[in-house]
Amino acid sequence: MGSVERKNPVNVGIFGIGLDTYWPQFEGLEKRLEGYLNNVAEKIQDFDVGVINAGLVDNPFKARAAAELFREKKVEVLFLYVSTYALSHTVLPVVQQTKIPVVILNLQPEQSINCKKINSIPDKGVMTGEWLANCQACAIPEIARVFNDAEIRYDIITGWMDDAESWKEIKEWCDAVRVFTEIRNTRIGVLGHYYCGMLDVYTDITRLASVFGSHFQLLEMDQLKALHDKVNKKEIELKREQFLRDFSISKECSEEELNRAAHTSCALDALINEEKLGAMAYYYEGQPGNDHENLITSVIAGNTILTANHVPIAGECEVKTAMAMKIMDCFSVGGSFSEIVGVDFVDNVVIMGHDGPAHTAIAQGKVDLVPLPVYHGKPGKGLSIQMTVKYGPATLLAVVQGPKDTFFLCAEGESVPGEILEIGNTESRYKFPLSAKEFINQWSKAGPSHHWAIGVGHVADSVAKLAQLFGIRFVRIC
Repeated sequence: MGSVERKNPVNVGIFGIGLDTYWPQFEGLEKRLEGYLNNVAEKIQDFDVGVINAGLVDNPFKARAAAELFREKKVEVLFLYVSTYALSHTVLPVVQQTKIPVVILNLQPEQSINCKKINSIPDKGVMTGEWLANCQACAIPEIARVFNDAEIRYDIITGWMDDAESWKEIKEWCDAVRVFTEIRNTRIGVLGHYYCGMLDVYTDITRLASVFGSHFQLLEMDQLKALHDKVNKKEIELKREQFLRDFSISKECSEEELNRAAHTSCALDALINEEKLGAMAYYYEGQPGNDHENLITSVIAGNTILTANHVPIAGECEVKTAMAMKIMDCFSVGGSFSEIVGVDFVDNVVIMGHDGPAHTAIAQGKVDLVPLPVYHGKPGKGLSIQMTVKYGPATLLAVVQGPKDTFFLCAEGESVPGEILEIGNTESRYKFPLSAKEFINQWSKAGPSHHWAIGVGHVADSVAKLAQLFGIRFVRIC
């Protein structure tokens, strides 16, 4: 199989390694190992990535040629398929010159070497050739030692060709590299200013940009107001129709508030399109009764629709959590803005949620649009979202700026049924392998802000691989 390059999806590189000294000694071995390599490359291609296959690299000259190919095609990660024993000086130039993470695939042809079959071969030379086609693990310690010395980022996946666990890991790497590319190319808007006094929320955007490669665009409320002034009646009518499709609208919602929210939602759409944003964090107060207060108190419905359509919006200007929400959305597991609401020590459950926009694509049942007479701790009144995250496996992700580094903090648990407060928030009940007490203590001591993203399913292993791609720490509580 040759390379299959994709222009828009991410490209990954793959190469096999062998030892050219073996080929004249063992008839058919080289062709057999090339077949193994091509089979692996074809299966990786099924994971929605372009595959640049440099073939079987069996000497240092081919190693440098492979590195040049991978640089030319701008691959984001290397899969190194160890087909048999090979010299480390054949491997090192490829990964040194591409300067990207490498995943070592230690996949032998079968789950167990058939010693009985090999021992029955009368020719010792043929027997040795058969062993060499099954001795992938032999080279792993050598390669790892050299990578350690060269300070090369790498992972090892050990198994066999049809090992479901190994292929799950390979898929997670492909998912992670796609998210890595998307995050690096994401423009994140920052509208308004921080919620005054939330010291944990204040974010060093320079550090985030340096770690993730994302662009942060500072936005003015005046820009949103100018776009708001351009919205016409037909656009508002169409947005009202979208509200009917996306929400279960409470009868208590007044026509005035529905129109106000629809009008602002149209302006938000225009802002996202004008600035080409992939996520946004926002907060503002404004003086009572002015135009900006009118805007900021009517954004929740529109921001919810954006969040459900791959532009996650974080309230209280929580930029780090907007990043976490975007990462979860890129993994196709949602990413709803959350904080701890309370604890049920009887059921050993932590209740989490937040006021403001939600990720309705991961809702359990209906998503209510309800009126609130007051936004607690914030100015004004208006409409809000009330929903629960889908029951079943869930993953929490926080992007943490610690005193020394930026890192991912993760936990896996389960969203479970039970009583919640119906106060216009996105509340859910979560159980973890730890007790509720242990979870809160360990999670808090890890140092996140009091906000994070929650997605459905268990994706901590994929997030861990994403952390390796970004070269940052990954901390997992459970």
